[in-house]
Amino acid sequence: MSAPITQDVLTLPRKLPETARTNIVGLTRDQLRAALIAAGTPEKQAKMRLGQLWQWVYHWGVRDFALMTNLAKDYRALLADHFTIEQPEVVTRQISEDGTRKYLVRIAGGHEVEVVYIPETDRGTLCISSQVGCTLTCSFCHTGTQKLVRNLTAGEIVGQVMLARDDLGEWPVQGAPKDETRLISNIVLMGMGEPLYNFDNVRDAMKVVMDNEGIALGRRRITLSTSGVVPEIARTATEIGCLLAVSFHATTDEVRDQLVPINKRWNIATLLEALKAYPGLSNSERITFEYVMLDGVNDTKEDAYRLVELLRGIPAKVNLIPFNEWPGAPYKRSSGNRIHAFADIIYKAGYASPIRTPRGEDIMAACGQLKSATERARKSKAQIAAELET
Repeated sequence: MSAPITQDVLTLPRKLPETARTNIVGLTRDQLRAALIAAGTPEKQAKMRLGQLWQWVYHWGVRDFALMTNLAKDYRALLADHFTIEQPEVVTRQISEDGTRKYLVRIAGGHEVEVVYIPETDRGTLCISSQVGCTLTCSFCHTGTQKLVRNLTAGEIVGQVMLARDDLGEWPVQGAPKDETRLISNIVLMGMGEPLYNFDNVRDAMKVVMDNEGIALGRRRITLSTSGVVPEIARTATEIGCLLAVSFHATTDEVRDQLVPINKRWNIATLLEALKAYPGLSNSERITFEYVMLDGVNDTKEDAYRLVELLRGIPAKVNLIPFNEWPGAPYKRSSGNRIHAFADIIYKAGYASPIRTPRGEDIMAACGQLKSATERARKSKAQIAAELET
């Protein structure tokens, strides 16, 4: 007698309340697979369903389960009953004279962060945020004047990439010839917040962004910038694998304590020791040292020569950033001559030392200028004036 024929039975749990549905965006593959099984997907089908759903959401940019036509109608109904595909809401979009786009984005709880897209001739860079506000209070950074509210979830981080792709029309069109042009070719975690103080959510979000069957940005297309959270630096290499940038900005502890207060916890020597041991460090995967040029503070030839000595033994490049002024800022931008003299010393010592061209200054989208626009707009003129006097 032959064995009975068996088949997986799709069980349909009761429809969940609207507030209980799980947002798919930001879940890692393992997390999404577990969620599908918990919602009634037979384990034998889970891997296939995961792959199908992943492509719809992250390759094609589809947000409606009903449009996922290679899934059976009853399965699409199950997905709609138990899951959502949500991303942050764009409140405002500003476009600079140089083409830079700044998005004010609202997340759960009514909080807001800023996202910036910078088009260039050979690439398009998206600068995303990892926290609402920041704890670091770097004295030259506008974001640092806004207190930390909370960490962003992995879904809110991935959602920033998705909403920018929406606005740029970058999702591929089904049936159209394959187009390898990427408007968003690079991502930098240099927006609001310190990424390494939100490590787990940043790691999970980047796993989603780097996955080859979805958004598919390679790890070397992603750069994470830290002010120097030493205990998490090695984890960045082993658990995320992206490139690393360090918000450095000074060559003595005395000056860095003022500019980047986290230096009081992990000083320059401790930070450099961790960077020298960074897994995978090589000439092809250098650490970027970000150095904002502040008039009369950190821009002398002596500073440049000290920086060269500090970098010895570390495959590195130095991004020199002309200070982007903001209302009430306590610093001024170094002169062009001084910035070029500084760059020349670094270059002659064997390190690339590009001078960053300020982008989006007319819409306060340049490096160090990000701060939720409404956080300032809600204040009275008297409050703003008082802030500028302190």
